Amino acid sequence: MYVLHIANKNYSSWSLRPWVLMRTLGVPFEERLTPFPTGSSWSLYRPFSPSGLVPCLIDDGWAVWDSLAITEYLAERHAGVWPAEAKARAWARSAAAEMHSSFTALRGSCPMNCGVRVAPVPMSDALKHDLFRLGDLWDDGLRRFGGPFLAGDRFTAVDAFFAPVAFRVQSYGLSFERAAATYPARLLALPAMREWYAAALAEGWREPNHEAEVRAAGTVIEDFRATL
Repeated sequence: MYVLHIANKNYSSWSLRPWVLMRTLGVPFEERLTPFPTGSSWSLYRPFSPSGLVPCLIDDGWAVWDSLAITEYLAERHAGVWPAEAKARAWARSAAAEMHSSFTALRGSCPMNCGVRVAPVPMSDALKHDLFRLGDLWDDGLRRFGGPFLAGDRFTAVDAFFAPVAFRVQSYGLSFERAAATYPARLLALPAMREWYAAALAEGWREPNHEAEVRAAGTVIEDFRATL
């Protein structure tokens, strides 16, 4: 069975992508969660991850690291990871790769913290640009392939890559227009997303740097996490 190494569910957007993909597609795996340390993760994660980062998938002793590489590794072994139709598959791969490499303003201004609700500071132009592009991208996929997911009627890897954004939408009260307006709620309603969220709220860890990031992003107005 696969072993998937991840970090805190409350914070780790990168860990969420392969986790929710495998859970939703019914690919069996063993989860091993190692909380983020304060400071560098290198020495803590290096024994199981060549990059010293998570996520990292172990298959029969063989490590596959980085969420995009894990996705492609799974696609070679399991049906349904990417859309079956060639044009939809090309679009989905392009959109996932864009999410993987871009949207830096969104990542920096709205760090993932599933358990809180934040009144954000005024948006920078860079964040406004990222949100415009996200809405445009989602709207394009939903209209082009008919929904309810980005590349058609089934959840695939491209949706998994935007799953962390759905939690950011919920935490920071972000909004979109047209077909994109309802897409984050659709992701949040998935059983695997509800499972991740419940586990995130139950976590007893608070990592100071991640907590400082969310305080810099705005005023925390609600915190649904378990009391320490």
